Amino acid sequence: MEQTNKRLPYALWEVNGEEYKLKLTTSAITKIEEKYKTNLLNFIMDGGIPPVRVMLDITHAAMQKFNHGIKAKDVYELYDTYIDEGGSMTDFMMDVFIPIFNASGFFTEAQAEGMTDRLNEAKEQM
Repeated sequence: MEQTNKRLPYALWEVNGEEYKLKLTTSAITKIEEKYKTNLLNFIMDGGIPPVRVMLDITHAAMQKFNHGIKAKDVYELYDTYIDEGGSMTDFMMDVFIPIFNASGFFTEAQAEGMTDRLNEAKEQM
């Protein structure tokens, strides 16, 4: 029986008309967990919005697989542009940060779908 994988191969972040593919590798996950001395899920499971530095550090790590050589400074500048283009911290968390976790295998397909549905409901209420 052939298994079909419906997980997104990567998350996308569009800034200034350019799309960036985002996905955490195991190596990136372990480096970030070592840096912050916690499991990455702790940043999204407490119900609050993680600090911008944490979200951008994780985003920077997720960019490495498809955007070789991008520096943390570049990610901060992209975030500034994203905000200037009308984005917000909550938009970033819902549209970029959480999808990184979904694409990187932190959740089963059903969990990812449920989370996406809840995020869409939350966006509608804003």
